[in-house]
Amino acid sequence: MDTIIKNAEERMGKTLATLEEEYQTIRAGRANPHILDRLTVSYYGVQTPLKQVANISVPEARMLVIQPYDRTLIKDTEKAILASDIGINPSNDGSVIRLVFPELTGERRKDLSKDVRKKAEAAKVAVRNIRRDANEALKKLQKSSSITEDQELDGEDLIQKATDNYIKKIDEAAEKKIQEIMTV
Repeated sequence: MDTIIKNAEERMGKTLATLEEEYQTIRAGRANPHILDRLTVSYYGVQTPLKQVANISVPEARMLVIQPYDRTLIKDTEKAILASDIGINPSNDGSVIRLVFPELTGERRKDLSKDVRKKAEAAKVAVRNIRRDANEALKKLQKSSSITEDQELDGEDLIQKATDNYIKKIDEAAEKKIQEIMTV
């Protein structure tokens, strides 16, 4: 029984961590190097994460500078940025690529907030599914007489408390990100 509860809490924690990683890739008007985390560049025929083949720095609040370790990667890096969903046109001076983040419009901020809420709702659904799976596992144990009915109820109560806790954390993460997006 303890392993079922522990496993459920672990999976809920991973769901929250994944959500927070997704939130890092949403740009909020300021330059954030995590926006480029999912970007890959063809390096000698192998798709390689950009952060492994280039130095990414933030010299100003709304600018990222990407300096590939190998200058031949500049064109491929530019193509990867243009093909991505970042929505920023890179400027290239031959040795570095600059990404200037425009100020977000009010409408774009609202769209990003809706996206944040959608991702939060998807994470909550995932947490509830984990709760359902754990409760079903407890019911199976009780039916096979491995645990008593009282132990099953206690286990379901613990799982519900974990679920409530992680849903609260998801809501807090979403509100924090929305605040960040709406701050001008």
